[in-house]
Amino acid sequence: MSSSRDHRAALHERLQRLRAITNSSAVNKASIIVDASKYIEELKQKVATLNQEIGTSRLSIDENRLPAVTVETLQKGFLINVFSEKNCPGLLVSILEAFENLGLDVLDARVSCTDNFQLEAIGGESDDNIDAQVVKQAVLEAIKNWSEQD
Repeated sequence: MSSSRDHRAALHERLQRLRAITNSSAVNKASIIVDASKYIEELKQKVATLNQEIGTSRLSIDENRLPAVTVETLQKGFLINVFSEKNCPGLLVSILEAFENLGLDVLDARVSCTDNFQLEAIGGESDDNIDAQVVKQAVLEAIKNWSEQD
């Protein structure tokens, strides 16, 4: 007998907890469960809305992502790498203009502009007081200017 009473008491306690969690004002069991069901549907809708917002913000972040730039110092010049996961029409011209403004001669280069943008160039310096950081900054500035025009 006491086990049945304990079971009913535990069930009553769980229903009251469910009622509190779902902010239900219902009194009987069936109404508490209906309110809980509605609450769960509202939560599902909120999750779907948040997932959609996250997807939209990720898309805009990806669209605004600028190409990655690395510059390494070589014995005579620099190895410059620029990579973007998207195609960047006109970017190559901007970067080459930055090289020209620095007085950097392109000694060797590989470029891919099909599905993504990838540039690997060896630039020979005509001026000894240019360092890798100056080259990187000039390339980043060229990318920034290009993205503002795009």
